[in-house]
Amino acid sequence: MKKILFIEDESALQKALSEMLQETGYENIQALDGETGLRMAKSGHPDLILLDLILPKKDGFMVLEELKKDPDTQDIPVLVLSNLERAEDIERAMSLGAKSYMVKTDYKISEVINKIREVLG
Repeated sequence: MKKILFIEDESALQKALSEMLQETGYENIQALDGETGLRMAKSGHPDLILLDLILPKKDGFMVLEELKKDPDTQDIPVLVLSNLERAEDIERAMSLGAKSYMVKTDYKISEVINKIREVLG
């Protein structure tokens, strides 16, 4: 079973997507802030990380940068799921190593699941 780490501070979205991930056969671990998410990525060895950018304690850009610098986590695919939709934010996340960038308001949960399937193969 593939393991997905969802780093998101919006608990309603985290709960809804987490339930859908479990229903589709993914193991799911969650973090409500960037610091905890980074620790969980290092200790939990997820197959994929869903990452919000606006997070308490450590923002998603910092988390992404640290993940990609660490040999233990640099190969984990990261899908950004954020409300930030400016071209500069998208470019920055992609240049830091994000595999894909999705603006929350543009996607249904089922489309996020399909993107996860596509990335995990």
